[in-house]
Parts: sequence; C-alpha cells; structure tokens
Amino acid sequence: MPEPSISRAEPDICVFFAGGGTGGHIYPGLAVAQEIRRLKPAARILFFCSSRPIDAQILAPSGFEYVPLRGRGFSLNPLAALNGALDILKAYELSRKKMHTILKAHTTAAAKPRAILTGIGGFASVPAVFAAGRLGLPLAMINVDIVPGKANRLLAPFVRTIFTQFPETAPHFARHASKTQVTGCPLRESFTDPDPHKAIRDLKLHTTRKTLVVTGASSGARSINKALAAILPRLEPFADTWQIVHLTGSAQATREMETCCAESKLYCRPLDYYEDVASLLAAADLVVGRAGAVSIAEFAATGTPAICLPYPWHKDRHQYLNAETLVRAGAAVIVDDRPDSPQITADNLLAALQDLMADDKKRAQMAEAVGNAAKPAAARTIAEKIIEMAG
Repeated sequence: MPEPSISRAEPDICVFFAGGGTGGHIYPGLAVAQEIRRLKPAARILFFCSSRPIDAQILAPSGFEYVPLRGRGFSLNPLAALNGALDILKAYELSRKKMHTILKAHTTAAAKPRAILTGIGGFASVPAVFAAGRLGLPLAMINVDIVPGKANRLLAPFVRTIFTQFPETAPHFARHASKTQVTGCPLRESFTDPDPHKAIRDLKLHTTRKTLVVTGASSGARSINKALAAILPRLEPFADTWQIVHLTGSAQATREMETCCAESKLYCRPLDYYEDVASLLAAADLVVGRAGAVSIAEFAATGTPAICLPYPWHKDRHQYLNAETLVRAGAAVIVDDRPDSPQITADNLLAALQDLMADDKKRAQMAEAVGNAAKPAAARTIAEKIIEMAG
C-alpha cells in the first residue's frame, strides 16, 4: 500500500469513503476525494474498499490510504448468505477499529477532528457505513446509477444526504426525497481539462485520422471484444481515415486482439488498460462502450458521441436507463448486447459504426448534444457539502 498522500499538518477533517468492487463505485469517490484534498490540503482521507483487484488498481496510484474489506454480494443461498454475514461482521469490526484509531490519534485536548463517512456503493460500503454510524459520524451517499443498487437501497434510511447523477433516480428514493440532491456524477480531476494530444502522443496515433475508442470500462467486456474482432475486416473501407484504440480489459484479450489487428488494413491499437482515459476520450471522434453511470458522465464531459452496449445481465436494466438519457439528448445510440446471438450483436454494431463513421455532420451534432449534458461542477459541489456536513 502506498504511503498516504497527506500533509504533515494535523488534519482539521477526517473523510472516509466506503464501497467498491467496480470502477463505477470507486471513481466517483476518488473524484470527490481529490476535490476535498484541494479544498482541505490537510484532510485525512481513507477508503474502505472491496478486496477485488480493481479497487487496488485504481486506488494505489492515487496516493490515498485504503483498507480492503473482505466481503461478497448479497445471496439467497443459505450457506453463501451465512458466510457473507460473517464477512460483513469482520469488516464492520475492522473498519470500526480503524476509524476509532484514526479519530483518537487526531484528538487533542482542545478538540476532536471533524469527520464524516460517505458510501460510494457496492457491498463493501455496508459494514463501514454501519461502523461509522455506531461511532456517531455523519453519513452521506453517492449514487450515480439511475436505479440504486441493493447496498444503497439498504443504507438510504441511515444517511443524511444522497447525491445522485440523474433526476430520474428520485422515485427510487421516494421515502427519502428530502435527502436527495441531484448533482451529476463526480469525475476525476483529469476530466477538468483533458489534453487529447497526450493520448495521441502516448499511443503514437496518427494525427490526421479520426479515432474510434472501444472499451468495456475498467474490467473490459468480453462480448464487445468479440464483436469488434468479428467485424474488424468489414471496417477496412475506413482504413485511410480512421484508427481504433481498443481497451480490452485483460492481457489475454489484448493478445487475441493483436492477432486480429495484425491481419487488418485498419490501424488498431489494443491495450489492456490506459490510465488517462480522459485524454483518450477527448481525442476520440466516437466511442463504443458499456453504459455504466460513470462512463455516461465521462462521454458527456469529453463531448464524445457514443454507441452504447448496455450490460445485458442486470435484472433492473439500469445501464439501458443510463444510456437512454444520452439517446434522448441526441448524443448516443444503443446497440443491444445479445448473449443469445453474438452474431446479431456484431452485425448491429457494424451497422451503427458504418453509419456514424461515415457521417461527420451527425457526429458533430451528437458531440454538441453530449457536451450539453455534462455537469463539470459535480465533484466540487459534493466535496463542499461533505465538508459542511462533517461534525
């Protein structure tokens, strides 16, 4: 774990974040933490996250302290539910002790430090939120998907404020309407003024060609990877004017895609992961990706027209609902990811790509529409409110 990036001055506020398991949970919390650090340089900031590798991959370079909590998602299987409950109890005790130790270390004869915990979604948020409540800390929550997940629905009665990205989320927190504030999705500081030339330099892209970015978000998407591999030969008519950057999500998927790219006339650069996704999206003329709440906000922040393939396995279809906010604005199109028919998925993706890659005017109209949907002040708005709420 990296050394915490904190001032040597005694902190005037301790800010805890709890949640994780996906980039969609971690990234909004990280964005707010970065803004709090700007507003309060001496703040003590710590994340209670899940033990999944993606959490450490995101948080380790940030310089913020983080404590992985063992746990698992909710299950109706009796044995899994029992093991999950035991994990939650252990995580509760670990997070309670850690917060107590930090607060005690920074308590002086004159005063206790101001402190607050903000849940950022996912099962890892549950034990730490309850532990913070037991210690008497004020509680807040960030919910960026239109439809709240199980953890956020469970915790909503216990928090003072719920920050949401979409107005459409309000009915899902109907019993807590007075707590809900529509702020938009907080994005990392790299999205404040992304430099498209950085990605072009880093990835050695052609400066005279348009760029298509294909991504399955932080962990990749196998079905999107397969669809692109299937249609790549049929995109060769665009070889003189377009190039592709494909974020595959894994080393194995990158190796498989490199084989496809080697046989193609269209320049395609597959990568497991690229840290500065803000500059990459700013350089893109079109993006193909999932429709997680953070992805939708990132497309808007960088003014990137989108073809969205929502994750098809969520029962509440919340990624479809997320994507539809951009479709209604005229900033995106949706292609169904059909697990029952990968060929139909590939064919429909090809049709959408052929249409948009050939139509500069349509893409320009979509770029303007998606930019109008951006809410660049979300991270600062939430950070200011969290600081204000701290007891």
